[in-house]
Amino acid sequence: MTSFRALIGALVLSLACQPSGGERAGDIVADSLLTRIQVLASDEFEGRAPGSVGEARTVSYLTDQFQQIGLAPGNPNGTFVQAVPLVGITPQESAGLEILRDNEKLMLMPGTDYVAYTKRVVEEVDLNGELVFVGYGAVAPEYAWDDFKGVDVKGKVLLMLVNDPPGPEIFGGRAMTYYGRWTYKFEIAAARGAAGALVIHETGPAGYPWEVIGSNPYGEQFDLITEDRNMGRVQIEGWLQRAATAQLFRMAGFDFEEAKRAATQRDFQPIALGLTARTTVVNNLRMVNSHNVVARLEGTEAPDETIIYVAHWDHLGADTSLLGDQIFNGAKDNASGTAGLLEIASEFKRARLPGRSVLFLAVTAEEQGLLGSRYYTGQPLYPLAQTVAVINMDALNVLGRTRDVTVVGMGQSNLDDLAGRIVRSMGRTLRPDPEPEKGFYYRSDHFEFAKVGIPAFNPNGGVEFLDKEEDWGLDMRERYTDEDYHKVSDEVKDYWDLAGAADDLKLFFEMGRELANGKVWPEWSESSEFRAVRELSRAPVQ
Repeated sequence: MTSFRALIGALVLSLACQPSGGERAGDIVADSLLTRIQVLASDEFEGRAPGSVGEARTVSYLTDQFQQIGLAPGNPNGTFVQAVPLVGITPQESAGLEILRDNEKLMLMPGTDYVAYTKRVVEEVDLNGELVFVGYGAVAPEYAWDDFKGVDVKGKVLLMLVNDPPGPEIFGGRAMTYYGRWTYKFEIAAARGAAGALVIHETGPAGYPWEVIGSNPYGEQFDLITEDRNMGRVQIEGWLQRAATAQLFRMAGFDFEEAKRAATQRDFQPIALGLTARTTVVNNLRMVNSHNVVARLEGTEAPDETIIYVAHWDHLGADTSLLGDQIFNGAKDNASGTAGLLEIASEFKRARLPGRSVLFLAVTAEEQGLLGSRYYTGQPLYPLAQTVAVINMDALNVLGRTRDVTVVGMGQSNLDDLAGRIVRSMGRTLRPDPEPEKGFYYRSDHFEFAKVGIPAFNPNGGVEFLDKEEDWGLDMRERYTDEDYHKVSDEVKDYWDLAGAADDLKLFFEMGRELANGKVWPEWSESSEFRAVRELSRAPVQ
């Protein structure tokens, strides 16, 4: 096996010897991007899990690269890192989830039928509560929607459908709102005093297969450490397979499909199933200091105003229980975006110094629930009110050039206008996310910045590929989700073509350069749920 030092040495030599030609977008070279991805996604980095040897190597590599590029440390303390305290929670194998009704008992098996864990920082949790189906679990006054109807669910175990209620006249129509995100469902369950919350998984609405959830139910999970050790969360959070859900509904004397149809109506009433759920979760706990890696290019005219580029460096690590390949290399997700962050940093260093400061932020623990970006927005290194905009890079286009660029959450802010103008100058088009129902806007690091009011741009690769049939791009997206997403097979492929990624990075660079050399403050749209937060944060101090 190639040593870590030898691998990095080879990278430095490779980058130094890059040809002056090749597939370029500005000075962003596809070959250079590929070389960086190959390093980050190599087995030597062991899947880049927080708190692992892989993290140490990743942080060292990124720090070294930022130094070689010539950027200053991004932390005001003079370092390239921001410590992010995490707790690693590893649930021990459970006997199963017991579902009881009178003298009947149904035993659901972990991994196969359900996944259940606790984010409370405790060694053991005992769940014993009545099951209540609360539809989509949404309380959304602006949509005149309340799935609870005043029913007291304190101490209950809630079953919730994934996503939003469907229909063109409901919520965001085809586009998912935050009410459809599983994080919201766990939050509302805690706010209502529930003992547990189980989201019913269905592949279509979720946007990924059950295997993404159930393949490693006893792997270590991370969370930020709160003062109350997360005791404000429900005892048990988790997921139920659809088939297992239908089985327990039958046990309760209900039809799951009928209950699901009822949940699409405003007059839906919670259904007490007359079943009790019982299980015990035993944890191993580990305190970890993970790290965001941060570098800065100080502005010459308004250094206190900041544009942020963000990409998550982490992935899923390794699973030693697997036969054969055990390393989740995360080549596309998100070695590609992290490599893109370095390429854009290099391009900024070669360009004229910006008027505003530019921050390059590689965050930890995105795969664990956007934890690194959440920590940054809670303990920002630079004032949030003076942060102009955020550009996120999560899973670059690895399949070649496209006519278009898609924007996840298009219409949220006038950053779309800036992107559209630059895209048109490149002879391309800007289009909305073709799969808004999957809620990608709430599934990557830009969302944590949006929640605190900072206009955040979350692009995705286009779907109209040159010299390909019309549906080829969407078909390849689906193929990646089915075959490679969060699997050990997410590796650098022989068929990759990063010319399209280089084109996209040129767009992201030009957007940041225009913002950094201008005085414009991007704004949320009138209809955006994040507009009020921004207006409050930017209001003059009386």
